[in-house]
Amino acid sequence: MTTMKSAALAALLCGTALPSLAQDLTIGRSSEQSSIDPQFSRTGNNQMTSTMIFGRLVEFDANLQVSPGLAESWQNIDAITWEIKLREGVTFHDGNPFTADDVIFSLERADEVPNSPAPYTDQVSAVAGMEKVDDLTIRITTKDPAPTLMEDIGRVFIISKAASEGRSSEDFMTAEVAVGTGPYKFVSWTPGEALDLEAYDGFYGDAPEFKDVEVRFISNDAARVAALLSGAVDVIDAVPPTDVATIENSEGFNIYSAQSGRIIYLGLSMRGDTAPGVTDINGEPLSENPFKDPRVRKAVSLMIDRQLIVDRILGGSGVPAGQLVPEVLGGHAADVTPDQPDPEQARALLAEAGYPEGFGITISSSNDRFPGDADLAQALGQMLTRGGLKVTGVQVFPYNVYSKAATAGDYGAFVFSLGSSTPTSGPSLQALLHSYDKDAGVGAFNRVRFSNPEFDAAVNAANQEFDEATRITMLEGATRLVFAETPVVPLYWQVIHWGLRDGLEISAGLSEDTLPQNVRSVE
Repeated sequence: MTTMKSAALAALLCGTALPSLAQDLTIGRSSEQSSIDPQFSRTGNNQMTSTMIFGRLVEFDANLQVSPGLAESWQNIDAITWEIKLREGVTFHDGNPFTADDVIFSLERADEVPNSPAPYTDQVSAVAGMEKVDDLTIRITTKDPAPTLMEDIGRVFIISKAASEGRSSEDFMTAEVAVGTGPYKFVSWTPGEALDLEAYDGFYGDAPEFKDVEVRFISNDAARVAALLSGAVDVIDAVPPTDVATIENSEGFNIYSAQSGRIIYLGLSMRGDTAPGVTDINGEPLSENPFKDPRVRKAVSLMIDRQLIVDRILGGSGVPAGQLVPEVLGGHAADVTPDQPDPEQARALLAEAGYPEGFGITISSSNDRFPGDADLAQALGQMLTRGGLKVTGVQVFPYNVYSKAATAGDYGAFVFSLGSSTPTSGPSLQALLHSYDKDAGVGAFNRVRFSNPEFDAAVNAANQEFDEATRITMLEGATRLVFAETPVVPLYWQVIHWGLRDGLEISAGLSEDTLPQNVRSVE
């Protein structure tokens, strides 16, 4: 556990130890967005920032259930036609009115942002056409029946057409372009340091309590904890499990904890005939990709002791997982349980697949995306070694570098995560495990390039079913089908901790967002 003395020193070295008296609220955040453009990347760190500044058609509560946002109501005219009524009286931060033109522009742009490492393609892939009926009414036609349309397009952040048309993602670094309808206005961003925000007086929803907000990006865990305990910041996220007791036992501070919908998984690349970092036991390139064999993927899963990871690496701050979404979300299949460690069976499967002596493997991970990610990679290396593989290296990188390389297919075996953002497993299954098809807008996060046409058909059919109970049953079936092949190796769902000074509370849920609009003063 980090001592107070060493933590304080780390904070001083990072320049975070001196309190800021000029801000109403100062947040210490572990991860930084890669762009202010809210459509540049669907990764959690980017979405968290965008939620402060930009609005969406629908809102999601702590359990990801949907309620009206910029869209006040919606109805099906027929199986493929939706009519959406927009909220009246909403204005952008520059004072311009919010209209149907902004929604159509935003949805058309969502899958066309150049160089996006995690595009919003899946969210708009069902849309065949859009028509402006009047300034506050839109009619959308879908390619096929799409009962989850509002959940899907509801994830897309709405930008001002007047402010951003013809602009690049880089232009969102200015307050003139980064214009939203959210509770906070963008003031400035100094990459690697801080994001400054100011409450928007014209916000249509509940007014946030704090006028001026500074979000400081402090990736080092010890420095982030020390910044809180020194008074440099008021709130921190991603509290390492080993520091929870330290904060709870420090006078003037408290901890808030919540189970996240974020699944941490090990991806095994099936992109090509060979996999990066995979060799024979002598270090020579293999002529085939072992991860294309489901027996090998199952063997890897059986080498891993998930409960030990939760207990030893996370200090109990996790729930072992065997599928994508936790049980509170629709589509969770209760009988798809986490694999229990069985090295003997793992070795037998390797031998059956033609690798009786195993093979060489390099494990890659981020080192600042979530608590313990680098330690997790090391632990996986030890477990896979005991299971019969030759782990030739464990490499970790800053997330902003790592995520781009993972999306490009640079890693053979890699730790990644996916946060649930909708009431059911449908969008997660479609984004992470559906066969990748850029033109069709499916499999956007399928970095391993797993493909099973039977599963594709099953999840597509489920996502087209309007009866909710039937759709959930179909999603459970799709989950059973796909995880029989170990498309990725689920590890655990996170339990997230926030640290706050006394007098503050935060509301957060499965989305794990750290938002200034969710921080309140208490007696």
